[in-house]
Amino acid sequence: MIPNRAATTPDERNRVPHRVSTTWWTLGLPAVVLAVCGTLALAWRSELPEPLAAHWGPQGVDGTSSFVGLVLPVIGATGLLSVGMWAVGFFLGRPAMTRRLANAMAAWFAVFLAGFLLGVLAAQRGVADAAHAGDIDRALTLGAALATASAVAIALLTPGDAPHSTAAPIPADAPTVPLANSEQITWVRAVGQRSGPGIALAVLTFSAVLGATTRQWPLAIVLALVLGPMLIAELRWTVTVDRNGLTARSGLRWPTLHVPLDEVERAEVVTVRPLRDFGGFGLRIGLDGRTGAVLRKGPALQVHRTGGRVVVVTVDDAETGAAVLNTLASRAR
Repeated sequence: MIPNRAATTPDERNRVPHRVSTTWWTLGLPAVVLAVCGTLALAWRSELPEPLAAHWGPQGVDGTSSFVGLVLPVIGATGLLSVGMWAVGFFLGRPAMTRRLANAMAAWFAVFLAGFLLGVLAAQRGVADAAHAGDIDRALTLGAALATASAVAIALLTPGDAPHSTAAPIPADAPTVPLANSEQITWVRAVGQRSGPGIALAVLTFSAVLGATTRQWPLAIVLALVLGPMLIAELRWTVTVDRNGLTARSGLRWPTLHVPLDEVERAEVVTVRPLRDFGGFGLRIGLDGRTGAVLRKGPALQVHRTGGRVVVVTVDDAETGAAVLNTLASRAR
C-alpha cells in the first residue's frame, strides 16, 4: 500500500521558488565580479598616478580623485544595487519574470560598474600625470556590451515557472460571458503609449548630447541603437485572451507575459496608478509583487494566478477581457 502524500499547504504553494539560485545571481556573482575587479585594481595601484583622473570632458580630463575615492563608490554602489535586487527576487520572486529581472539587473550593474572602474584605471597605467590619461570610450562601450550580454545570458539561465495547474472552480461572483459549449471566442486588444515618437526623439537627443559633450560617440551610438528600440517596444503591447489563456506581447514580441488557462484562479478589473503602484511605465514589478505591462493610468485586467502570482495589464475594455478569461478558464476545468 502506497502512503498518501501530505497535503500541500497554501504557504507552501505560494512560497517564492529558487531562492538559492536568486541569491547566487544577485549576491554571489556581483561579489565575484567585485573581487576580481578589486584584485586587479590593487595590482595596478603602483603603476597609477596620484591623484587619479576621475572625469573626462570634451577637452580631456577635468576631474581627479584619490584611489580610495574612486574605488569605494563603485564597490558601494554595486553592493547596494545587488542587495536591492536580491530583496526583489528573494521576497517578491514568485513569477519567473521578477527573478529574471532581478538577476539580470544585478549582473548588469556589477559588470558595467566593474568594467567602468577597470577602464578608468587601465587608461592611466604607467602615466605619471593624470592629465595625460588616455580616453575611456572603448572601455565604456565594451563594458556596456559585456554587461548587456551577461544580463541576457543570466536571464536565460534563470529557472522558469514550473507548471502549477489548479482544478478549483472560478469564483461564482467572477464576471463571465455567455458561451455555448460548441462556441469559441478570442479577445484581442492593442495598447500603447501615444508618446512613443516623443520617447524616440528624447533617446536620440540624449545620445547626441552625450556624444557631443563627452566625445564618447561609440557609447552614445550603442545607447541609441539598444535603449531606443527597447523603450519603444515596451510601450506597445498586444493582449490576447483565447483557448491558450492570457498572452501579452511587447512590440518586439519579447518579453511576453503568459498565463495558461489551468493556472487562472480569477480575472478581474482594477484601477492602476502607474507611478504609485508600479513606479513607472512599461514592464514593471509592483511593491506588492504584482507583475505586468503598465502603459497608462486607469482600468486594467488583473489575473490572479496559482502560486500567489498576480499579473496586471492596462488595456481598453478590460471588463470584457476579464469575463472572457474567466469563462474560458472555467470551461477548461
